[in-house]
Amino acid sequence: MDRLDEGILWTLNPDHLYHLQRNADFVEAYRQAAIVSSDSKYVYWGLKFLGRAIQSKASGSDIVPAYWRRHADNPDVRIFMLGAKPGIAEQARQRINGIAGREVVVGAHGPSMNFVNDPGETAEAIRMINECKATCLIVGLGAPKQEIWIVRNRHLMPTVKVCMGVGATIDYEAQAVVRAPQWMAQNGLEWVYRMVTEPRRYWRRYARTLEFFWLVLFDRLGLYRPPAKLGQTIAVANEVKAA
Repeated sequence: MDRLDEGILWTLNPDHLYHLQRNADFVEAYRQAAIVSSDSKYVYWGLKFLGRAIQSKASGSDIVPAYWRRHADNPDVRIFMLGAKPGIAEQARQRINGIAGREVVVGAHGPSMNFVNDPGETAEAIRMINECKATCLIVGLGAPKQEIWIVRNRHLMPTVKVCMGVGATIDYEAQAVVRAPQWMAQNGLEWVYRMVTEPRRYWRRYARTLEFFWLVLFDRLGLYRPPAKLGQTIAVANEVKAA
């Protein structure tokens, strides 16, 4: 967390790698990251298998509470939460501020499902963020939407120094969704818990990520090549940095 004072943070998982083989805008968003953490034990183990070991796994749901707790007494840090279902981000805001003892989260907004494709709703969200003079923007819209939206719009939010794309973390901060037990997360079984508790939300994502294991194997054998249609696509696994 000592390094997270400015720039963009993404949390890499196998689903991100699936989209990075297909979405040039997502690749460009990853190029702009200051920090990329491993949001998955499988990414952590995969990098170790490839001889590019990192220090630890660090999910968005670990990073966000560490960040606001670190800055609980810092009046120069003002967080805005964008994402989750209507009312959930506000619930997270109230819970965090109650624990912090001050308004460290200065604003919250749960947009519609069509948010990223609605210029009017995007403009309203940006107005809210700027009005709050937020210095940190936490976005939970799911990948690749959240990353692409941040990169396309961050220049319109001049007070925002830190941006994070963190998926379901706002739900966790609101305690609207319960995280997997620690022992499951530590052993790479958090996906099992999510599939059992929210199958409609996660089944497609985890079916897609089976491709991750082929990508790791191809990389180990020296056979991996970025998809030609993405031009100069980076091999993101080589760029992963511990948070």
